[in-house]
Amino acid sequence: MTQLFGIPVAVILGQLMLGLVNGSFYAMLSLGLAVIFGLMRVVNFAHGAFYALGAFAALLGLQKLGIGYWPALVLAPLAVGALGILVERLLLRHLYQLDPLYGLLLTFGLALMVEGSLHQLFGSSGESYPVPAQLQGVFNLGFMILPIYRAWVILASIIVCFSTWFVIERTRLGATLRAATENAPLLQAFGVNVPLLVAATYGGGVALAALAGVLSAPVILVNSDMGSSLVVVVFAVVVIGGMGSILGSIVSGLALGMIEGLTKVAYPEASNIVVFVIMALVLILRPAGLFGRE
Repeated sequence: MTQLFGIPVAVILGQLMLGLVNGSFYAMLSLGLAVIFGLMRVVNFAHGAFYALGAFAALLGLQKLGIGYWPALVLAPLAVGALGILVERLLLRHLYQLDPLYGLLLTFGLALMVEGSLHQLFGSSGESYPVPAQLQGVFNLGFMILPIYRAWVILASIIVCFSTWFVIERTRLGATLRAATENAPLLQAFGVNVPLLVAATYGGGVALAALAGVLSAPVILVNSDMGSSLVVVVFAVVVIGGMGSILGSIVSGLALGMIEGLTKVAYPEASNIVVFVIMALVLILRPAGLFGRE
């Protein structure tokens, strides 16, 4: 069997593929954070809670209303996005003229409230979400057996991430969103409803987190702590890519997932900290992040 540094190549390729699955979730979650921070300058610590809400919305939709996986991919992010708009209109809009620390504290408190409510209602043991019939089965890649559903997660994440990047960076709507961050009063003078635009931006960012939650539901147990255990890593991914950088979040999320996978082969004990080690190095060498602006 071919080896690289004493490790079978098949094992390395398999871990790279599994790391790409994790990286797909990192990319989608960090993308939502980057959209919210880049366009609103809000550090959304409640992002993990919205991720969990998306998974629970899909699970409850299936159990209580008979809503299957494919409708849930649309309905759950829309429902959580609407909740996000409500949060922005009722709470966050009062903090824009204050220090950004207030927004972080508010969203941190909101995350604790959501996670505590989910824990109270559903417990901590977690529930499984069935893989849809159309995505059951496996691919034989030669070096590993890859479940079809995990391949779908990678494909869906890449499509969503780069579609979001295209909308923000290459369309008239994206130009309007970026203009709102540069000079909101001037944009409003031209007749653009800036408060509505800001609310829609926050709703869209948390909808991306909810979509990642729906995609993750058949992969992991849906539980109240699923967001808190992931959001710290995702914040590190955003810092590495560059706070507010859409492309940086996508590339860093996918790349760091694969680096994490490789670390599990070479030095498993470091797999839980490798992302934070890279973050520390990036902050020392390039504080703005790999794709961020000084």
